[in-house]
This record gives sequence, structure tokens and C-alpha cells, in this order.
Amino acid sequence: MESPAKKQINFDQQARMTEDDFRQLSRFVQETWGIKLPPNKKIMLEGRLRRRIQQLQMSSYKEYCSYLFSPEGHEREPREMIDLVSTNKTDFFRESEHFKYLVEQAVPELQNLHSAGDHSTPLKIWSAGCSSGEEPYTLAMVLSDFAEEFGGFRFSIFASDISQRVLQTASMAIYSEAKIGPVPLAMRKKYMLRSKDTELQQIRFIPRIRNLISFARINLMEIDDQVRDAFHVIFCRNVIIYFDRATQEALLHKFAHKLLPGGYLFLGHSEALAGMQVPYRCVAPMVYRKI
Repeated sequence: MESPAKKQINFDQQARMTEDDFRQLSRFVQETWGIKLPPNKKIMLEGRLRRRIQQLQMSSYKEYCSYLFSPEGHEREPREMIDLVSTNKTDFFRESEHFKYLVEQAVPELQNLHSAGDHSTPLKIWSAGCSSGEEPYTLAMVLSDFAEEFGGFRFSIFASDISQRVLQTASMAIYSEAKIGPVPLAMRKKYMLRSKDTELQQIRFIPRIRNLISFARINLMEIDDQVRDAFHVIFCRNVIIYFDRATQEALLHKFAHKLLPGGYLFLGHSEALAGMQVPYRCVAPMVYRKI
């Protein structure tokens, strides 16, 4: 009987994803998570799944497809697969002008409209597609600074992603010192603790910041069932670029249902809504307000 090590070597040398394999897998990814994989992503998908197929000691992508669509595989494998298929690039203070707009324009407007942030109505923000957590922690720091300036201001942050792997990183709140370069020094001193082991070169956010954020695994294709709350602000930046136009429009309508009247939607720099029939008006670059 062939050993696992021998099978891995054979797989590396011989196995390739056929067009039929790719069609099955890309259709499954789009139908399940909304992520569109055009034909030019075949090599990328092949590379991302290769190690997983080795771990399962399978000899081909065809065998992996058979497993994925079997009753056992359909129950167990999608959570493993999405960790490999999804793209999780993010940074602290990414597109930093959005955080400035949030505290200088959006929050004051929402306070006037809803008394958002006072003792009776805390400001509620959703970081959708939060990846490894840099965005919600940036929000927590910026809004904590705002709360220091305006006494009585309260807020909560709900952060979600489809990948359990990146959510585990986010919930730990531990980052390398190389990652925190964009964070102002004053915020680092206030909201972060350095590891006592200097060789690790790591920081962790203080409990007060960690406690402001709740994390959950959410499939954006199923938010009607999975997300019950309504929000004053939704950040969903550099996420919908991976969806086709019909899926984008459907998701944007779902977001509108989850936003309170006059609520704000922040999108990524390449995610303009021009030509879409969606209930928002643009109030700043990639900042939209629910009509």
C-alpha cells in the first residue's frame, strides 16, 4: 500500500486541475460564498487547494471534488476550503481618510439623528469581512479617542468574516510590531501592551479595547438569517470586489436592510456603486448613506 509521503510526491509531480474540476469548484464557491472565480483564477485555485488535498492524502483534484460533494465532505469540508479560497489582506488604518470622516462627519450626524452613542443608544458598527481584525481594532481606537473627547459616548463593534482561521487571529488581538506601523504612537501607548518576551516583537491590545469587539463567523450570502441587529454604520471594504455585479447589488440591498435610517456604508477604494440600483447616496469617496 502506498504511504502518505509517497502519495504527496506523486501528487506534486502529476496532479493537475482539469477544466471540469475547476467548473465544479468555482460554481460551488460562488453559490456558497458569492466569490466569483473567473477562468484566469484556475491556477490560483489549484495552488491554494494543493496542500489541502495532500493533507487528505488524495491523489487528484477529481478525488477532492468527489469528497467535497459527498454527504460527509459537504458537511465537513467547506469550512476548511473557504480558509484557503478567501483572500485576507488588510492593515491598520487602511484607507485612513474613512476613519477621519467617521468621527468628524458620520458620528455627529448620527448623534443628531438617532442620539447614537449616548447612554440610551450606543453607536453600533459592523465590520463585515474583518479578516484578521486590523479594521475593527482601528475603529475601536479611533472611537475610544472620540469618547474621551465627548463624555458619555458609547459604542460597540460587531466584526465578522467567513474564515474561521482569520477570526482566531483577530480574537486573540496579538500582532507583530511590524504590523502596527500605521498606528499613531499615542494610540500604541494607550491601547497596546508589548510582549514581555522582547524576542517575539509582538503587541496585544488592552482588555478595554478587546472588550469593545465581538467576533462571529458570518457568510455574507446568508446575513438575513445570521445577522439580527441593525447598525448605524457598516464597513465592508475591499470585499464586494470578489463578487459579480448581481451578487454585489443583492448584498448592498441586504446591507440597507441592516442599516438604521440615515446609516452609513463604507466601501473599498475600487468599489463605486455607479449605475447600480441601490438605496444609497454618495457623501464622500467610497462613503454612502442610506436613503
